Amino acid sequence: MPPRVPAITVIELQQRLKRDPQPYLLDVREPWEFARGHLAEASLIPLGELEARVGEIPRERPILAICQSGQRSLAAAAYLLQLGYPEVVNVDGGTSAWIEKGYPVSR
Repeated sequence: MPPRVPAITVIELQQRLKRDPQPYLLDVREPWEFARGHLAEASLIPLGELEARVGEIPRERPILAICQSGQRSLAAAAYLLQLGYPEVVNVDGGTSAWIEKGYPVSR
C-alpha cells in the first residue's frame, strides 16, 4: 500500500519557501510546461525521469512536490516517501493554483 502523502496549499507553499532550511521545490512537469511558467525556486525533474534522477534530490531538506494541478506531484511524492525520504509533501492545485492566487512565476 502506498504511503499517505501530506498536502499543503499554495498559501502554505509561499510560507514554507521562506523557511530555513529552504525546502527543495521539485517540479515534475514536462520541460515545455516548466518553460511556460514556474516558481523561481523550482527544480525541474519530469515525472518520467524521476526514477533515473532521484539521486539529485536532497534527503536532508524538506521536499515540496509540485506539477500543474497536483496529480503528477502526488505520484512523485508517494514514490519519494516509499524510498524513505523523511519529509515530502504535495502542493494541492499545483502551479495552476499558484498562478490563480496571483503569485509570481518565472519564464
